[in-house]
Amino acid sequence: MSELQLKHVRKSYGNFEVIKGVDLDIKTGEFVVFVGPSGCGKSTLLRMIAGLEEITSGDLTIGGERMNDVDPSKRGIAMVFQSYALYPHMTVRENMGFALRFAGVPKAEIAQRVGEAANILELGPLLDRKPKQLSGGQRQRVAIGRAIVRHPKIFLFDEPLSNLDAELRVHMRIEIARLHKKLATTIIYVTHDQVEAMTLADKIVVMRGGVVEQVGSPLDLYDDPANLFVAGFIGSPKMNFLKGIVETNAGGEKHVRLADFGNATLPIAVKGVTPGSTVTIGIRPEHFGDSGSACLDLTIDMLEHLGGETFAYARHGDGELIIIETKNGRGLKSGDSIAARFEPTAALVFDADGRRLR
Repeated sequence: MSELQLKHVRKSYGNFEVIKGVDLDIKTGEFVVFVGPSGCGKSTLLRMIAGLEEITSGDLTIGGERMNDVDPSKRGIAMVFQSYALYPHMTVRENMGFALRFAGVPKAEIAQRVGEAANILELGPLLDRKPKQLSGGQRQRVAIGRAIVRHPKIFLFDEPLSNLDAELRVHMRIEIARLHKKLATTIIYVTHDQVEAMTLADKIVVMRGGVVEQVGSPLDLYDDPANLFVAGFIGSPKMNFLKGIVETNAGGEKHVRLADFGNATLPIAVKGVTPGSTVTIGIRPEHFGDSGSACLDLTIDMLEHLGGETFAYARHGDGELIIIETKNGRGLKSGDSIAARFEPTAALVFDADGRRLR
């Protein structure tokens, strides 16, 4: 059964449409991440689910009940924002229990719920401290604890790690993943960081311009993107894109000629396009190697040594940079010529409008 459903949901501010007809099913216990570039509508969609933004048209249902006009406090939802929004004059204990006290929950029950949440988040020794005595990660855990004590059906996270440094972000990702397993509660999480999306999500919703481009598991989106945008957005380092022209050889078989790479040809069976059509070939950095029937002759511009792996940034003449994951990076240097080989079967093909050709 779907815990939450969005049916043809739209949001407009006057004549400006921000969300352009979203349909989505989220099952009980799923960790769903909305991801996309700034301005794509992911936070607006989250706020519509929370009841902080009015739905212009369409339906939002939770547990089968229509929620469009239901007060945010009665939707069974708790939200964690980018800002911790803790009361500076209150202790951790008081911050976590404030919403319950405001709702008239008995003191004994408040103490029990705060204690349970503090135990889950390992905040017990910090309950009597005030926010100024906490690190950024501890403050974020308090903000999460404030949501946990409400026993919501669904947690909403709006870019909760944006204010943390890189090391702490990694640590908090692990904490949030651990929390999801322990609580087994539905989580909807918004981020612009595709690494967060890949590491946390059961299901990723990729958005652009108020439209859902693709929905799927992290590896499904990585291995089988529906279009050029999803292919370029998911994956770090990003996928390489090579412009090509579809041609036919003497035997009538189609191939792709890469004019910007010394007219290298790729024996790729391209369906749905006629000879002379422009296509884009997508190759991930890890698909390059020492073997393969296709080859690009490149010159290294820069090497990025990351210890266990090295990425070579190379190009053909003055063309676009190609990112290559190499196993023998320690033996390379800038200015070296390399033969970047790959199997054409690893390549993805997109038409002139960015649609995937299969």
